[in-house]
Amino acid sequence: MTKIIADGQEHRFYTCRAWLDVRDKVLDMDRHECQIHKARGRYKRADLVHHINHLKDAPDLALSIWYQDDGGQRQRNLISVCKDCHETECHPERLRKYKPKPPVTRERWD
Repeated sequence: MTKIIADGQEHRFYTCRAWLDVRDKVLDMDRHECQIHKARGRYKRADLVHHINHLKDAPDLALSIWYQDDGGQRQRNLISVCKDCHETECHPERLRKYKPKPPVTRERWD
């Protein structure tokens, strides 16, 4: 699995049976509730599973629901999130890529 991720083949990882099984297990474990919304006392259905330790940074944890932090505490590595939270909270850097460009010419309305 590490080789697939290291080669930049993330799509291949996210479509493999092992990931799909773990993903389903996490969604069921979290009752398909967005864990970010839940922490704020709200409910929104989760459709995605987010790696707390990003796939590229920690490929050895790619299929691990839990991990040990530096203090030896057991922490969640995979959490269920909605699409909005995944883009705005988990990966805000992606939003900056798609800022609208200014128009080539200025339109004038009479």
